[in-house]
Amino acid sequence: MSLNAALSIASGGLANINQQIALVSQNVANASTPNYAVESPGQQSLASGGQPMGVESGVATRNINLALQASVFAENASAGGLQTQTTALSAIDSVMGTPGSGSDLGSLVGNLQNAFSTLANDPSNPTEQQAVVQSASRLATGINTLSAAYTTARQNAENAIVSAVGTINTTLASIGTISEQIVAAQAQGQSTADLQNQRDQQMQTLSGLISVKFLPQSNGDVLVVTPGGLELPTHGTSAALAVAPATLGPGAAYPGTIPPIMLGGVDVTNQLTGGSLGANIALRDQTLPDYQAGLDEFSQNLASRFAAQGLTLFTDGAGNVPAGGGIPVQSGYVGFASEIQVNPAVIADPALVRDGNATIAGSPNGASGFTPNPPGGPAGFETLITRVLDYSFGSQVQAGVSQPPPNTTGLGPLGTLSLPFPAPSTPESFATALVGQESNDSANASGNLATAQATQTALANQLSAASGVSIDQQMSQMVALQNSYGANARIIASVQSMWSDLLNAVPG
Repeated sequence: MSLNAALSIASGGLANINQQIALVSQNVANASTPNYAVESPGQQSLASGGQPMGVESGVATRNINLALQASVFAENASAGGLQTQTTALSAIDSVMGTPGSGSDLGSLVGNLQNAFSTLANDPSNPTEQQAVVQSASRLATGINTLSAAYTTARQNAENAIVSAVGTINTTLASIGTISEQIVAAQAQGQSTADLQNQRDQQMQTLSGLISVKFLPQSNGDVLVVTPGGLELPTHGTSAALAVAPATLGPGAAYPGTIPPIMLGGVDVTNQLTGGSLGANIALRDQTLPDYQAGLDEFSQNLASRFAAQGLTLFTDGAGNVPAGGGIPVQSGYVGFASEIQVNPAVIADPALVRDGNATIAGSPNGASGFTPNPPGGPAGFETLITRVLDYSFGSQVQAGVSQPPPNTTGLGPLGTLSLPFPAPSTPESFATALVGQESNDSANASGNLATAQATQTALANQLSAASGVSIDQQMSQMVALQNSYGANARIIASVQSMWSDLLNAVPG
């Protein structure tokens, strides 16, 4: 091998080592950067005429387990959705109250029943009459407060949906911009490792907002697709998805009064699942409306039970007991729980809880006949109180006749909602079922979140071990590179010395 060849090989080796040292430095600097996959140098040996000619530096590539990364993204969506659900339901828990605590719905019903029982011992006692009215007021207020909590939670979900859509659009645009840079660099034979790591950070953000799959393309681009096959565009638009903000009331519904999420003029709301966006859509359009429909049904059933026995105790804001039997079944009382109140006439004259305020004609399949205690009637009138205790709070509307069951299907403004339990036979059992439904949902979400977060952490650790930066490994590589650098430098020094010797040996 000639001295020129040896010098060329050593010089090429030094250049290659310099590139590798720079890459090691970058890896170490990004050891704690989220979603950074360790980069490795590309190189190949050179030969000419069967003779070694050193090494050629190539483009840096990433060491990443794509299958494991896809699992991490999927678990991000699961954990993100459960976190959103848990947070929303925890806020409802604080309003719902612990069963048996005295402030929960079942306890409030029981307190009203107890107040009537106490009044039955002394119907003429104005203090006990007032106690019944106050207990009824606390129950109505509790229902109002719970309904308001549902509406607030739905509005929070709606606001979060609008915000998430904006973030998704920004993230999709960033993925598209970086992908265009990757495609251009790859076409020119340049390294795309740094750009791919930057794109992975955007993909990580997107995976927490919505369930998506990232499909790599041969030119370096990536397709973003939902589990149902909907492709989310990353190029050519700064706002792929569009949604209008809305102010929600108890009767708001999707589809209907709540604006959809649009993609290219098409409603894609139901195709966007998983992640915090999917969870908020489910909370807004299914979970919380289910709770509201159940509370509306409970409220209408409660008011109707008292009215059927001759006491219009609970009414809407206009002083009426909403009628059932509409199409859908709750069309006449959607949102009733938000406005249920104690009848103003009863507040003005608490003695009505003893006397009654409605004449009941009676029917074989309904309540028996009743005539209110007239002005100046017996102070110890017990008929109404007995009817209330036996039937308004009981499973029968009169002796031997079952109460009309509350509706459990076809609920809500669209008639698409249902309750996950059989029709309760008493107000207290209905209240207990409503509290239990929400409590179970909240407990399940919390438990599933803990499991999902543990899985998410385990997968992230596995991905980091497989594709992340190992400081020990990089330092070991740095030592090896330093040794190689020294060896190549000595070769160059030796060649230079030999050239000097040769030149000095030539006669002047």
